[in-house]
Formats: sequence, C-alpha cells, structure tokens
Amino acid sequence: MWRSDSGLTGNSVVVTGAAGGIGSEVAIAFAEAGAHVLLVDIPGSKLAEALGRLPGSGHAILEADLADLSQHTKIFERAEELAPFVALAHCAAVLRRRASVEEITEEDWDFQIDINLKATFFLNRAAYLALKGHNRHGSIVNFASQGWWTGGFGGSVVYAASKGGIVSMTRGLARSFAPAGVRVNAVSPGGVETSMLRDGQSDEAMKSFISMIPMGRTAEPAEMTGAVLFLASSASQYMTGTVLNVSGGQLMY
Repeated sequence: MWRSDSGLTGNSVVVTGAAGGIGSEVAIAFAEAGAHVLLVDIPGSKLAEALGRLPGSGHAILEADLADLSQHTKIFERAEELAPFVALAHCAAVLRRRASVEEITEEDWDFQIDINLKATFFLNRAAYLALKGHNRHGSIVNFASQGWWTGGFGGSVVYAASKGGIVSMTRGLARSFAPAGVRVNAVSPGGVETSMLRDGQSDEAMKSFISMIPMGRTAEPAEMTGAVLFLASSASQYMTGTVLNVSGGQLMY
C-alpha cells in the first residue's frame, strides 16, 4: 500500500533551513510521519521555536553554518544519535536580489554559490557517506527553484545559476550514489510565500509574477511538503535523479 511515511517512522531525518519558511513546514511534516527530526539552521535562527511546533518526541536542533564544511559530518553523527538516519531534506538557501545584473558584485556571487551550490554538494556527500557507513539505504532531497529553468530575472541570475547547478548535481550524484542504495532527487518550487520571495520585490513586480501562475496565487510553504515526503519515503523507492516541479502550473516541461 502506498504510504508517504514508509521507511520514515521511527528513523531520523535531517532538515536544513529548518527555522522558517519551507524548512519549518517540512520538519513538521516529517514529525507527523513519525520520524525523529534534526532541525538544522544558522546560529541565531529561531530553531527552538521551530522545534516547539513539532508533534511527537525525539527531535533535536543543531546550529550550523553550512558554509563551514567541517560541520557537515557532525550533522549526521547527531542525527544518528536520535535514531537510524535515513533521509536529508536540504531546504537551506540564500538569495541576494539586486535591481539589475549590473549591480551584482563578486561578493554576491561567492555568497550565493558557496552556500547554495558548494555547500549542497559537500552536504550531500556527507549524507551519502553516513548512510554508506551504516550499509543503509536512504534518500536525499535537494531544493532547486523555477529559476533553474527560467534563468532568473535581472538581479536574481546568480541565484538561478546556483539552482541550475543543483539540478545538474542532483542528477550526477543520483548516478554516483545509486549502487549504494542512496537516492537523490530534487523539488523545484515556484513562488512560495516566504520572506525570500517578497524581499526586495515591489507590489507591481509581485503582481506581474503572480499573473504568470495559472493557479492564480503563490503557494503556502506547507504545500511543498507532500513532494518532499514522497521523495524521502520508500513510496518513491524506484525514483532517483528526478526533479519534481511544484509551481502551480507556472512551469510546464
């Protein structure tokens, strides 16, 4: 029988970017599925508040700057202390939106590529090594963006480039990790009601953006969780290298 919690109940999962936005809702959904959740976000974020919203017990928080690659192994060691680690949902990302391409600086480039792309590669590899070290099958779910397909608009081109890299990398790692029973897939959201979406956007820009969505609205963060749980659970056990488009019809490919 199809169950979105298959393989998750009683095991541990890691959710990055778990203090807010999509990550917080994903953490709740995993907890509702019976998993023990390790919530990860940068120091100073509202992790304790996010933890308090989780049903059940056996969850924990860990402050870590993913740009510091030395922290990655520790994340999965901590998850294993909660219960057998089986899945990573990597929701953390940064966007530094500028008014135009001309305003983007080298520091803007490095900041977004280092966190969104470089850290994703090494975090995925650390998750894979953790699973392989226990001779355990598992699942990695990365987050892309509709920007990987559109190329972004104006000053968000660097962010879009980083997300395009995540799609390519997800496919490559899926091939590399498959022999060990580790699946790698991605979710590609459209417009989701988060501070990242609204930051730096005028009302007119938002109206124009929403006008491109056939469903006529942006998504709530919780509307991303079904795709994540499906890809993390054994319900999708024959899927790897897949990118699920969750954009209200804005992208159709």
